[in-house]
Amino acid sequence: MLQFPPASHVQAAETSCNPTTRPTPRAAGARAPHPAAQKATPQHPERALPTRIPHPTWPYTGGMHDPALSTAQHRELIEALALSHVLPHDTLPVEECLGRRLSVDVFSLIPLPPFTNSAMDGFAVRREDLEGEGPWTLPVAGDIPAGDTRDNRLEKGQAWRIMTGAPIPQGADTVVKVEHTDHAAGVAQAPATVEIRVAPKLGENVRVAGEALEAGAPVLKAGRILDGTALSAAASVGHGTLTVAPRPRVIVVSTGTELKRAGEALERGQIPDSNGILLRGLVEEAGGQVVAHLRTGDTPAELRAALDEAPEADLVLTAGGISAGAFEVVRLTLGTDAGFHHVAQQPGGPQGVGSTRVGAGGRETPVICLPGNPVSVFTTFHMYVAGALAVMSGLVAPEHGATVPSGINARAHVGWDCPPEKTQFIPLRFVDAPGDEAGARWVEPVHPLGSKSHLVASLANAEAIGVVAPDVEVVEAGQELAVVPLVG
Repeated sequence: MLQFPPASHVQAAETSCNPTTRPTPRAAGARAPHPAAQKATPQHPERALPTRIPHPTWPYTGGMHDPALSTAQHRELIEALALSHVLPHDTLPVEECLGRRLSVDVFSLIPLPPFTNSAMDGFAVRREDLEGEGPWTLPVAGDIPAGDTRDNRLEKGQAWRIMTGAPIPQGADTVVKVEHTDHAAGVAQAPATVEIRVAPKLGENVRVAGEALEAGAPVLKAGRILDGTALSAAASVGHGTLTVAPRPRVIVVSTGTELKRAGEALERGQIPDSNGILLRGLVEEAGGQVVAHLRTGDTPAELRAALDEAPEADLVLTAGGISAGAFEVVRLTLGTDAGFHHVAQQPGGPQGVGSTRVGAGGRETPVICLPGNPVSVFTTFHMYVAGALAVMSGLVAPEHGATVPSGINARAHVGWDCPPEKTQFIPLRFVDAPGDEAGARWVEPVHPLGSKSHLVASLANAEAIGVVAPDVEVVEAGQELAVVPLVG
């Protein structure tokens, strides 16, 4: 997934040599960006219905050979989609929050420890009853096990047998550990009397209420990924539920009769569905939750039926079926729901954005349509979709530019060709270079074919995506360029 919050490096590369006015396709009634949207809201039994996103406001005929949009224009469409579908926070039981991202700061609801208790198995006493030379023999009033809810009281000259974690009786101020008495550890029955052989210091072996943490003290910061330690800390200070960032529910769609499930035997003309696996992994890494993975053939009826029978979702992601071929099933099925266009980029020129009905109830659901080339899926997901998921889940403020990934500057270790008049998104890896200047990062393509490669196997080595402006024809060795590091 991408690093956030957004930075301007990549945005500058996208907009250079793209002087056209950036579109502002905002849906009617779309949620306006506001800082308050970052605050926690109660969990809703059902997520809000999405607002239908209109087609672009600039001239568009639906043909795949219309003048290409710039990457900035295409981002505007996806960003408008995300901004109108910001999801409410989830409030979940603590035990269901493992791996979720905390949405609000957590403060202690109770002091820690919540009551004054014994740090040892032993005997609760008044220190003043152990004056002079020992040993000292005291009558034992009874047992106080851990979890005892009685209001016990220690009278002068008495002792209570007490277990670790049990509440200190009123009147007691010190605990003598059992090893410093004549009482054998592990005996079920409390003795009638106890001989104390070593006098402890006043307050020894007593944990005072609130000594570790006062009520109202900060415990966890918003934005933290909740692991077992964090969940334990929240539970220990009185929280039974936590407010976490929502995980957008995503349907992944793979189309094509040539696709087979991973590991299935292949016949001539068939290939494994690596795109579906890739998209599922990318969605989960970006904080989404894949609720269905649909595989359909090449007919609109099959795809429409699969979407009608799918579970409710917050986003549909398709791979393939959107270019100018005769059997482009996604474009043929969703042509009245989504806008399909070329983007002046390599790879991944064909793109689609809109909404379509999903599920038995026909709920209008945002849809982003990606090309079928695996490298196109990989790069365009990171450059557009990951940012949209971050906006929808509240990981970044819902404002203009929120989907722009952050970037750094790096130098090319080797040179490569760039497509004319197109923004290039090229998978890269970081490399060491001799004579590095202080702080310089060096990169090279993960495959000799660069952004033209269709080989998904090379993506396993990708650590970043280079963003080369459309006016650059060749990246020379040593040249500086904008790079988006990949995280996760």
